[in-house]
Amino acid sequence: MIRKNDSYPLQPPRERGTGRAIALAVLMHVLLGLFLYHGIHWQNSTPAGEEAELWTEVPDLSTPKPLPPPAPVAPAPPPPQTEEADIALQQQKRKQQEAQREAQLAEQQRLKAQQEAEAKRQQLAAQQAAQLAAQQKAEKLKQQQEQQQAAAEKQKQQQQQQDALKKQQQDEEQQKQAKLDAQKKADAEKAAKAKAQADAQTKKLDAERRARIAQMQGSMGGGEGTSGNGLAKSGTGSGSGGNATSPGYADKVRRRVRPNIVWSGETSGLETEIAVRCSPTGTLLSAAITRSSGNSSWDDAALRAVQRSDPMPQDTDGKTPSSFKITLRPAG
Repeated sequence: MIRKNDSYPLQPPRERGTGRAIALAVLMHVLLGLFLYHGIHWQNSTPAGEEAELWTEVPDLSTPKPLPPPAPVAPAPPPPQTEEADIALQQQKRKQQEAQREAQLAEQQRLKAQQEAEAKRQQLAAQQAAQLAAQQKAEKLKQQQEQQQAAAEKQKQQQQQQDALKKQQQDEEQQKQAKLDAQKKADAEKAAKAKAQADAQTKKLDAERRARIAQMQGSMGGGEGTSGNGLAKSGTGSGSGGNATSPGYADKVRRRVRPNIVWSGETSGLETEIAVRCSPTGTLLSAAITRSSGNSSWDDAALRAVQRSDPMPQDTDGKTPSSFKITLRPAG
């Protein structure tokens, strides 16, 4: 197992029994040296010999006698210690050989242990290198993931900003549209209110005219004024009442009515005839459509133009005709 607190992470771990193997190897070398020393010293020593005395008779030189035949000399027996010395030498040689074998075996074991330790060290170094490479790869992969996550987060923030900006623009557009709708609604309400007020004013004027007519009729003893006919085209008109109108009266009526016409629709084929009743001072007593153009919007616009022209202009005699008709067409 790799210890993280070591200052040298690549140093192989210590093996058990290394000191004992070294001590045994030193002991075997000492024994081998002793055996070799004693063996050389024993071989250099001279073995102790044996002495023997031979006693023979002194021959008589005075009378020569024939020499007896020489007795056969018995071979000297081998020294008794030679066989034991050989045995001891053989034993010593065997011991030396065994010591050599043991020393060789110990050396082989030591070399094998060194090789195994070196192999373990290399294996451990390879494992550590593989672990370091895997760690570096994991860190690199982690950095890449963090970068990708940061890029995704940045893109997400940009998308959120774009969505927020788009939503803000949409809200602004909605607010603008709401303001426009509110303005249109207000304008429509204002127009409706103005129309209602105009209708109410028209009704009020009609009621006042009716009241005046009733009052005038009552003061005249129930008589009816004579009616006349008049014609004014394209904003001009002529009328006749109790008295005949002057030739320029129709132009006066045209100049009075034309500025009050408010119309933005079609202009072709529209013609409306309106009957008007006035007091001698020009006060408009009544106005009614006698011939429609077929377009109710234009008819209403023409009737409102006549009603806004109150009072009507007076003729050259200082009086306004009591009744006359006006034919109106939109300016084209």
